[in-house]
Amino acid sequence: MKNEKLVLLPGLDKQVKFLLEKENVEGMKILVIGSSSELIALQLAENSKTNVDVIVEDYDSFINSRLLLDGADEVNVKVMDFEVTDFDDESFDLVYAQASITSERRKRIIKEIKRLLKPNGIFCVGEIVTLEKEIPNFINIMFEDSDLEPMFKGELNDYYLQKNFVINESKNLTHHLFEYYKIGKNKLKETEKELTDNEKSYYKKLLKKTSHETNVFLKHGAEKYVGFQALIMRKK
Repeated sequence: MKNEKLVLLPGLDKQVKFLLEKENVEGMKILVIGSSSELIALQLAENSKTNVDVIVEDYDSFINSRLLLDGADEVNVKVMDFEVTDFDDESFDLVYAQASITSERRKRIIKEIKRLLKPNGIFCVGEIVTLEKEIPNFINIMFEDSDLEPMFKGELNDYYLQKNFVINESKNLTHHLFEYYKIGKNKLKETEKELTDNEKSYYKKLLKKTSHETNVFLKHGAEKYVGFQALIMRKK
């Protein structure tokens, strides 16, 4: 099987390890939301001993996932809108999302997640958060360029409580962000070397966005204002 053997998402592999330390997922029906979640899905499939569904929202992410998961029949990848999926009500015991719902669409996506979860089902989410209520404009620009709409860390728990979740566990994974961006910067350099001229032209906007976000974090002090928080919750 082909894979990078590295979870390249904010929080790296710490969120899924946190979940597996706190919850026994054996036998659970599991949904993973978001691209670049292939290794997470494989870990959850191994621990649950069941097939795991992954949804992504664009065809490029779907193709990339299928390539990375070549030969892994225990993970099913599908293209779906996170806000309106094709799954039946109460289909899943566990929904997992790592840095994939921190956007202005969060409210609508969470409504769909609640529909998909069985009663008392588990929702494990990792969210980009702000560490201060007031943040510099260059951080806001970075968020806008990346289609992110983070909440202030101190308001995250209350938000999910208001959505009728019971918070079982919470973990601050902010200190892993620097490592994530550092690894991402090296991966970006490697990827750019491997791309053809046509591919560079096609991915120009994505590469520029990723490069900008990485530089803002590593060189311009974004670590003072940007964090990452993981929650394990149950649906009421």
